[in-house]
Amino acid sequence: MYNGIGLSTPRGSGTNGYVVRNLSFKKTPTQRVQYEDYEIKKPPAFREPNKDILLHEKKREVEVRCMALRDDLEEHGMAEADIDERVDALRQSLIQKLDQAGTKQAKSLLEHETHKRAEAKQRENDKMMKALGIDRQDYTEGAAFDRDLQEQKKRARIEAHEAAEEERRKTREHRERRRSRSPDDRDLRRRESKSTDNRRSRRHSYSVTLSEKNSNTLKCIRKLLRLAMPVGLSKKKRAGNGKQPTGMANGDSGESGPKKSSKRNVEEYEEDSDSDLDLEGLEIHSADSDQEEVSESDGEEFENSDEGSLLEEGDTGGSKIDGFASESDESEDDEVTPSTPGNADGQYMRPKLPEIHGDYDSDSSTEDVSNTIGNVPLEWYDDYPHIGYDIDGKKVLKPAQGDELEKFLSSMDDPDSWKSVKDDLHGKDIVLNDEELEIIRRIEGGRIPDMDYDPYEPTVEWFTSKPEVMPLSAVPEPKRRFVPSKHEAKRIMKIVRAIREGRIVPRKPKTVRATVYNLWNDDEEPTEANPAHIPAPKMRLPEHDESYNPPEEYLPTEEEKKEWESLDLEDRPKNYLPQRFTSLRLVPAYQRFMQEKFQRCLDLYLAPRVRKNRLNIDPESLIPKLPSPKDLRPFPTIQSLSYVGHTARIRTFAVDPTGLFLVSGSDDGTLRLWEVATTRCLHVWELGDVIHSIAWNPNKDYPCFAVSVGHGQVVIIAPRNICSPEQSLALDAFLKAGFPLSSNDSDSAPKGAQWQKPSEKEETNDLIKIRIQHTQVVKQITWHRKGNYMATVAPDAQNFAILVHDFSKHQTQNPFRKLKGLVQKVIFHPLKPLFFVSTQRYVRVYDLMQQQLVKTLQSGVKWISSIDLHPGGDNVIIGSYDKRLCWFDMDLSSKPYKTLRYHSQAIRQVAFHKRYPLFASCSDDGTIQIFHGMVYNDLLQNPLIVPVKILKGHAVKSSLGALHCEFHPTQPWIFSAGADGTLRLWT
Repeated sequence: MYNGIGLSTPRGSGTNGYVVRNLSFKKTPTQRVQYEDYEIKKPPAFREPNKDILLHEKKREVEVRCMALRDDLEEHGMAEADIDERVDALRQSLIQKLDQAGTKQAKSLLEHETHKRAEAKQRENDKMMKALGIDRQDYTEGAAFDRDLQEQKKRARIEAHEAAEEERRKTREHRERRRSRSPDDRDLRRRESKSTDNRRSRRHSYSVTLSEKNSNTLKCIRKLLRLAMPVGLSKKKRAGNGKQPTGMANGDSGESGPKKSSKRNVEEYEEDSDSDLDLEGLEIHSADSDQEEVSESDGEEFENSDEGSLLEEGDTGGSKIDGFASESDESEDDEVTPSTPGNADGQYMRPKLPEIHGDYDSDSSTEDVSNTIGNVPLEWYDDYPHIGYDIDGKKVLKPAQGDELEKFLSSMDDPDSWKSVKDDLHGKDIVLNDEELEIIRRIEGGRIPDMDYDPYEPTVEWFTSKPEVMPLSAVPEPKRRFVPSKHEAKRIMKIVRAIREGRIVPRKPKTVRATVYNLWNDDEEPTEANPAHIPAPKMRLPEHDESYNPPEEYLPTEEEKKEWESLDLEDRPKNYLPQRFTSLRLVPAYQRFMQEKFQRCLDLYLAPRVRKNRLNIDPESLIPKLPSPKDLRPFPTIQSLSYVGHTARIRTFAVDPTGLFLVSGSDDGTLRLWEVATTRCLHVWELGDVIHSIAWNPNKDYPCFAVSVGHGQVVIIAPRNICSPEQSLALDAFLKAGFPLSSNDSDSAPKGAQWQKPSEKEETNDLIKIRIQHTQVVKQITWHRKGNYMATVAPDAQNFAILVHDFSKHQTQNPFRKLKGLVQKVIFHPLKPLFFVSTQRYVRVYDLMQQQLVKTLQSGVKWISSIDLHPGGDNVIIGSYDKRLCWFDMDLSSKPYKTLRYHSQAIRQVAFHKRYPLFASCSDDGTIQIFHGMVYNDLLQNPLIVPVKILKGHAVKSSLGALHCEFHPTQPWIFSAGADGTLRLWT
C-alpha cells in the first residue's frame, strides 16, 4: 500500500501507486437536491488499524537492523558462524521487545504510514475518553447528533433534577416545622429523648441482629401499625400521671430553663432519629413527623413522638406494648429472660400442648366464609357493585365507602381504629385481638412470634452419633471387590493396540485449513473456500398407475388410448400408459429410460439453483394490537326500550335533530310518531301504502319530515304537538312561500316531479303541507344541512333518477343529464358543497359550485346498499349486499382504507354518530355491529377502527333481519328496526 492507494491487506496489491484517469468516462449532469427526501447520514466510522500490517512493519524494521549489524561485522572481518550467532541473538532480543515498543505520535509519522497513524490516533482517543470518563462499551459514535436520543436524555436529567429539588424542599419544610414548635414542647421532647437514650443503652445488650428478610417484614408491619395508630395523643397519657413538664406554668408559653445549645442538640437528635429507623431496638419510630393535631377542646398541642407513642387501652389500665411505653414505665426492666420449664430437681420438662379433639369445631374447613370467589384478582370486580358470591350463589355487595374526611372522623370516634385492618376480600374492617397484637409486637421486637415456643430447650438425639463396634451384617466381602476385572482389561488392551498401530493418535494436532481472503472486498474477515452446497431437486415419486398391477380405475379405455396416441410428445400429460401384468417377471424394460435420464441430466446441468431463505415470522406479531373495548366506552350495549305498534316490517325511521321524537314507517301503511323517552305514540297517519323512506329536516327551526309513500309520492308533514306556535307559523311561511313562484315556472319544471298543494282537510287533519309526485318509486330521501334543499332517488326513473328540490322556490332540478350506472344512494357533504352519488360499484363525488366530477371512489364490492359520511367530511363508509363494509379515507386514496367482513348476510344500512367516534352497520343476519372509529386531526396518523359490540335481538323473517339503524343525535344510543316489525332502542 503506497500513498493510500491499494488494498489494506498483508499481501498488499499489485498496483504501482499511480492513478490513471479514465478518459472514456462521461460526467453526468448534476441534479437538483430534493431536500424533502434528504436524510442525515451517519458520520463515517473510524477505520481500525490492521494489526497484521503493523506487525509486518515491526518485523521488517527488525530485519533491517539485523542486516545493518551483519554488514558492520563483515566489514570487521568476523567469521561467518560468529556473524550468524550475533545476528540471531539480536533478532531474538528485538522480537521479544516488539510488544513493548512504543508508538510515535500521529504528527511525527509520514503520510503513507496510514496504519501507524490510525494506531496512534486510536491511542489518543482512548486517552481522551479515559480523561473524560467515557466508557467505550456505553459510547455510541455519532450519538451526539441524534436529536431524539439527546432530547430523551435531557428529559431524564430534568426529571431527576426536579425530583431532587422536591426532596430538598420537603426536607427544608420538615426542619422548619420542627423549629417552629413551642418551647414547652421542646422541653418535653428533651426529657423524653433523655429517657429514650437510657432505655436504648439498657436494651443494646440484647438487641437482635435481623436478617434482610426479617427487616423487610418489620418494615411492612411497622408501616401497618403507623397507619392503624391514631394521629393525636390523649392529654392524660401525654402528661404522664398529671405531671407538668419542667419550665411550664399554667398559661405560660415562654422559655424557662433550657439553654439555646440544649435546644439545638435536641433538634439535631430529633432529625437524626427521624431520618434513621432503629431496626435493632424494640421501639417503633414514627416515619412521618408531619402528622400533628390540635385539640380544639383544650387548646393545647400534642404531637407524635419520634421515639414512641402512647396507646389508650380504656379504663382498665391497659397493658404495656413494645414501642409504646409511657414515662411511668421507664423504670421497668426490659430485658428478655427466656423461661425454661423444669421440676424441683432442675431437670427439663417438655411443656404440655393442648390436646386436639376430633370434632367438627377443630376443623378449619367448616369456618363461615361469606365470599367464596377463591384466590382470584379483586380487580375483576372493580366495575361491578358486588365483590363476589356467597355459598348460596348470591352476590356479596360492596359496603358503602365514604370519602377521606368521613374515614378520618370515624377513626377518631372509634377507639379500636388503631388496631383495625382492612379485609379486601370481604370489604370490611377487622379488629385485631390481643393474640394477633402480641404476634405483631414480637415480630417487631425481632422475637419468635409463637409465645410458647422455647428456643433453648435441650436437643433430643433421635439418632446416635457414636459409631457402632459390630457391623450390621456378618457376610464376608465378595470376591469381585478385590479381584481385577477381566472385561476392563480387554477393553484397555484394545485401545493400547490401536495406539501402537497408529489407528488412534493421542493429542493429534488439528488440521488448519488455508485462510482465503477476498481481494476485491474491504473486509478483513476470511471467507469460506467453497460456497454452500445446494442439493438437486428430488425426482417425483411413483404413483399407483405406475404399478405392474394397478387397480381397474387407473387402466385407460380404448378411447383414452387413442386420444393419448394422437397427442404429440410434448402435449401428453404422462409419458406412459398404465398396463396390467399378471406377475412382475412379465414386466418389460422401460422404453424411454435413456431419454428421461438424459433430460434429467440436462435439467441438472442447465437449470440454475438458488437457495431461498424462509422467513420465520410469528403469526401473532402480524395481528394488530387493538385497545380493550372497556377503554373505548361509551357505546350501546343492551336493549333499553321497544316501540310496539306496527304490524308489518319496518323499512325506515328517522330521529328529529333534538333527539326527543322518532317517526317510523311500515309496510302496514301507517306512519307513527313516538316520544323517545316514554315510548308513547303521539300520532298515527294512515297513508294506505308501503312507506319506503323517511327523512327529518336537520334544521331545528323547521320541525318537519319528508315521507316516500307508494308509487313516487313524497309528502311533507309538519306535526304541531312537537313545536311551539311561533315555530309552526315560521314553518308554514317557509313551506308555502314558493307556491306562487312554482305556478309561474310550471313550464320550465322538469318532467320528473310535480309540486302539489294539499287540500284543506289533509292540511288540517293529516298535517300534510306539500305533495311532490314523481314518475317512479322514490327509494331514498336526504336533506341538505341547511334544510332548504332535499334530494330524492328513484332508481327506475333513468335520467330523472336524482332530483334536487328547492323549497324556497318550489322548484325541482335535474343535476345530471346522463347517469353512469344504476343509482343506489346520494348524500350531501356536511361542510363543503360536495354531492356524493353511489351506483352499484362506484361512488362519484361532484362539486356543486363548479359542476364537475372531483373524485371517484372504487369500492371493489358487487352491489352497494348504503352510504354515510363522517361529521368531519373526510371519511366515508359504505355497506354492500355481499356482506362487506368499506372505510374510505378521502385524503389517502380512492380505494378502501379498510374492508370489514363481520356480517354473515347482506348489509342493509351503515351510519356514523354525529358526536361520538362510533359507527354501526345492520344486516340480514339480525345483528347490529358497533365499531369504534376515531379520526385524528394529525394527517400522519391513520384512523383507529375497533369492533366493540354485537347487538342481537331482531328475528330473521323471510331472509330479512335488521333493515335500518340510526344513532341518537346527542347520546351514545342507537335505534334499529327489522323485518320482525319491532323498533328498538339500544343504550
